Amino acid sequence: MQVLKFGGSSVGSAEAINQMVAIVSARIQKEKTIVVVSAMSGVTDQLLMLAQTAAQGNEAYKTIIQNIEQKHLDAVRALLPIQQQSGTLSLVKQLINELETNCEGLFMLKELSMRMQDKIISYGELLSSKIISASFESKGIKQQWIDSRNLIKTNSNYFNAVVDKPLTYSTIANYFTAPENAFDLYIAPGFVASDANGNTTTLGRGGSDYTGAIYAAALQVTALEIWTDVSGMMTADPRMVQNAKEIPEISYQEAMELSHFGAKVIYPPTIQPVMQKNIPVWIKNTFDPNHAGTIIKNESPSDKSFIRGISSIKDICLLSLEGSGMVGIPGFSKRLFDALAKKQINIILITQSSSEHSICVGVNMQDAHLAKIAVDDEFEEEIKTHKVEPLIIEKKVSILALVGEQMKSHPGVSGKMFGVLGRNGINVRAIAQGSSEKNISAVIASQDVRKAINVLHEEFFETSYKQVNVYVAGAGNVGSKLIDQIKKQVPYLQATLRLQINIVGIANSKKQLINAEGIDLTNWRQQLAEAPAGDTTKYVNTILENNLRNSVFVDVTAHQTVSDVYMQLLGKAVSVVACNKIACSSPYEHYAKLKSLAREFNAAFLFETNVGASLPIIGTLNDLIRSGDNINRIEAVLSGTLNYVFNNYDGSTSFSKVVRQAQAEGYTEPDPRLDLGGTDVMRKIMILAREAGHKIEMTDIANESFLPASCFNGSVEDFYTEMEKQEAHFKKLYEAAAAKNCKLKFVASFNISEDGKGTAKVGLQHIEPSSDFYHLYGKDNLVLFYSMRYPELPLVVKGAGAGADVTASGVFADIIRAARV
Repeated sequence: MQVLKFGGSSVGSAEAINQMVAIVSARIQKEKTIVVVSAMSGVTDQLLMLAQTAAQGNEAYKTIIQNIEQKHLDAVRALLPIQQQSGTLSLVKQLINELETNCEGLFMLKELSMRMQDKIISYGELLSSKIISASFESKGIKQQWIDSRNLIKTNSNYFNAVVDKPLTYSTIANYFTAPENAFDLYIAPGFVASDANGNTTTLGRGGSDYTGAIYAAALQVTALEIWTDVSGMMTADPRMVQNAKEIPEISYQEAMELSHFGAKVIYPPTIQPVMQKNIPVWIKNTFDPNHAGTIIKNESPSDKSFIRGISSIKDICLLSLEGSGMVGIPGFSKRLFDALAKKQINIILITQSSSEHSICVGVNMQDAHLAKIAVDDEFEEEIKTHKVEPLIIEKKVSILALVGEQMKSHPGVSGKMFGVLGRNGINVRAIAQGSSEKNISAVIASQDVRKAINVLHEEFFETSYKQVNVYVAGAGNVGSKLIDQIKKQVPYLQATLRLQINIVGIANSKKQLINAEGIDLTNWRQQLAEAPAGDTTKYVNTILENNLRNSVFVDVTAHQTVSDVYMQLLGKAVSVVACNKIACSSPYEHYAKLKSLAREFNAAFLFETNVGASLPIIGTLNDLIRSGDNINRIEAVLSGTLNYVFNNYDGSTSFSKVVRQAQAEGYTEPDPRLDLGGTDVMRKIMILAREAGHKIEMTDIANESFLPASCFNGSVEDFYTEMEKQEAHFKKLYEAAAAKNCKLKFVASFNISEDGKGTAKVGLQHIEPSSDFYHLYGKDNLVLFYSMRYPELPLVVKGAGAGADVTASGVFADIIRAARV
């Protein structure tokens, strides 16, 4: 014999019931079958509302009854041939009339007892099972309808009754061994039972699963099958984790742990009866019956997947009892648990510090207020004498559970779990792990649950790739090139680095385009143009609200309003990749704080393109410092713009036109005076000096500007006009250098004296042919690092130091580094 249980979604419509009948019809050819059914989907909730509405004296209960009646009458008419409908229609009306009579009593008394509530909600299963029984009969399939209330006996704890298993098992066994009850198919309502007085009781949420398990255990059947609307148990909730995987096999213990912590495919009480009898349980999909589903059995499969699944209980309360008077004094734990038990408050999680200074328990949110009253009353004297603090309640927290029976033989699971949570800025409030090591539980903020489950799932189940969620601020030249480069490299990164870079946000100064699932990059420009209006504050708030795992904020703007948000993002473990130089060239304390936040919250703060576009200048400098080298001197041509300008200016074309050409090529800042005035170079040499370990400010850098003071007045166009007027000045600078067979280069230097003090300066220099800078062409940069290991022949970094393409590639490289932190 076998037991097949069909849930509410599997009997929720005439189409679903026909599908169920087809499944059962094929199965009864091989083996006797008991079919246990739930109420039609949504009906139990309607019945609860009906009882409560009637007891409130609200005549709206009549409409609810009419809706319930219509739903079931429609099902009968859709399932049965017209000539066979009358008997079942009459039966439905009879049950509805009983229901209506009960509700009239509630309406008059304006009182709802738990006993009456159980009676009301039992009609859902009674109605569905009667209709399904008739449906089989209409197809010529002989069967017997069983009233589970006569076979399953419980106490009188209404709505969550406890089954008297010895009595129930013997009653069921006696029924099925009676010759007059010999059929190939039986239809039984789930969820319902009765107490010793014959009053209807119910088995709680998931009670129909439990009914199926009771029948299975009592008759020691070959298998229990739970038919639902999903293809088995999953490694995580697919509504939260897009890449959740099916679990082919799982042990009873693992299934109980997962179901306790929120996996709603099967409920914990269901497993116990079949586990005691070693009966396998199958989770199958009514709407995809050929799918293998999940089998729950005695042993966990001995495969490489030592973690079976991740689950959670959302929105609980964490109660903390603390006090120095608890240390070394026996009985505190017992008194705490007794106080909660007296108020029938269920404890979900327990954790205690080894110092005995505190005990934490997790309870349902609705029990928190009652728990505080109960515990504070119990420890009233200790609170008065300050031996114990009043009970502390922390709300808006959730339990995250990592489940796997084989994890006990794999060291480092806890470290891996908490490491990945920490790297993503997820703070753990409490930890619990049983000595059997089937479950590691962590209490975290409810707002972090989705992110936490995804990072853990990625760490333990997704060997294919790590997903990185990128928010781009700035969609100009560099931003556009960056997005196009990422789009092109997606297949390569997946294949070689197992990285999936997902652009989930693109914003400019007016619009913001956000899609947490990933933006389709084939037409992102059009999508951005049609996107809603936004600003930096709104963009950042959305990033923090989304709270996506492995988030990276990329700043390819030149705006301070954007750089001002780095601190907020890093403080929430969002990595920052900055092309924008403003933050790193801000006052030293701000720069140092950003780096400190990145370390504190395990986020990346990378800004390689602040100096030399994609050239590995900052990375090389950091490698020298980290490996124990000391920098003595830095000499550099750090402005691709200025190098381009002076390489192309020979007096034949005006200086102003050469600068305009540089701006048109995308080599300059939006305001070229930042380049030509030396400000940009000052920022760069200051950043290098800071990365070399020196506290330096912009005011400490000497700037021998070659621009006349008048060029700094007015707008950018005024600047170009003034340069035309000053052409003689620029020509004189060129001719003075050419007369010495020298070239003009804007050079930055940072020198460290023997006492360890550093001095920095920038300015235009005459470069002789023997210099490393002389043969620097186009927009190239050149940096010379003189150090303890490179005292005379410097370590040289040379290459293109400007241009949207190369700058974007440098930003892209930083994103990849951030992804691998």
